[in-house]
Amino acid sequence: MPSTTLSRGNVLTNLLIGPSLTPTALTASTTTAQNFTVPGLLLLDCVTASYNGAQTAGVGIGNSYVSAANVLTIVFTNSTAGTPTPGAGIYLLEINRAESTPLPTNAT
Repeated sequence: MPSTTLSRGNVLTNLLIGPSLTPTALTASTTTAQNFTVPGLLLLDCVTASYNGAQTAGVGIGNSYVSAANVLTIVFTNSTAGTPTPGAGIYLLEINRAESTPLPTNAT
C-alpha cells in the first residue's frame, strides 16, 4: 500500500527485540566497539540498546548503531583500569525504521 504521508522522516516501524549477545573483554579505561549479527537490521535503522540485567561494574553502553545490513555495533565504555567483560545475555534493542529514504536533512 503506498504511503499517504509526507516524506519528513516519519517512523514506519518501531520494533523491540531481544537478541542474546555475548560481548568480549574490554580494554582498560577505553571505549570499545563490538559487532554482533542481528538478522533483519537495515543500514538506516536507528537502534537503542540496553542490557536486560545487571551490567558488569564499570561497563556502560556509549552508543549503538547499525554498521551494515544485519550488523549491530555496540560501543561499550570501560571506566575501570581492568579488562571487564560486558554482561552476556539478552540485550533489548529498540529499532526505529524510517518510512522513506533518503532521510531529510532538516526538520522543516
